[in-house]
Amino acid sequence: MISDRAGEFLVNLSKETIKYYLDNGKIMVKPTDYPIELDEELGVFVTLNKNSNLRGCIGYAEPIKPAIDATMEVALAAAFNDPRFPEVSDKEFENLEFEVTVLTKPEIIEVAHPDQYFDEIEIGRDGLIIQKGYARGLLLPQVAVENMFSIEEFLDHTCMKAGISADSWMDESCDVFKFQGQIFK
Repeated sequence: MISDRAGEFLVNLSKETIKYYLDNGKIMVKPTDYPIELDEELGVFVTLNKNSNLRGCIGYAEPIKPAIDATMEVALAAAFNDPRFPEVSDKEFENLEFEVTVLTKPEIIEVAHPDQYFDEIEIGRDGLIIQKGYARGLLLPQVAVENMFSIEEFLDHTCMKAGISADSWMDESCDVFKFQGQIFK
């Protein structure tokens, strides 16, 4: 994946990007002095927490942009466009905790029977994407750990995030993907 130095850079970049927008009302210019490895296209999520509670989380599951560009975009989206929360205010900025998760490319889990998912998914290592038709839900690896989910609960909650019934993962028309994430705080 990426180095600790590059991960730390992304965390600081997410803070600077949001702060610049709060102060200036416009998007910051991409820095020129960044670790070259951040030119690689990677899936990236930025999570904002306030008092240990979720305050915003947006990202790209697929590696569609260089990590540096993706981080700046999703940092702004997590702060100002997460439909679950109001926009981050200048007043609360100092109370935010920043987390950047860099993702591996999602891979479909091929199973003959839904019970086999229990052998293919590891809590704490894997994040999940569940897709059924146009419905798609994603939960990062740390969500299962933070909520002390069993594998079945993790599957159920990922389905609910997609807006489908919790047990949809047992349906053959449902695709389950896993990915890993490198978490930087």
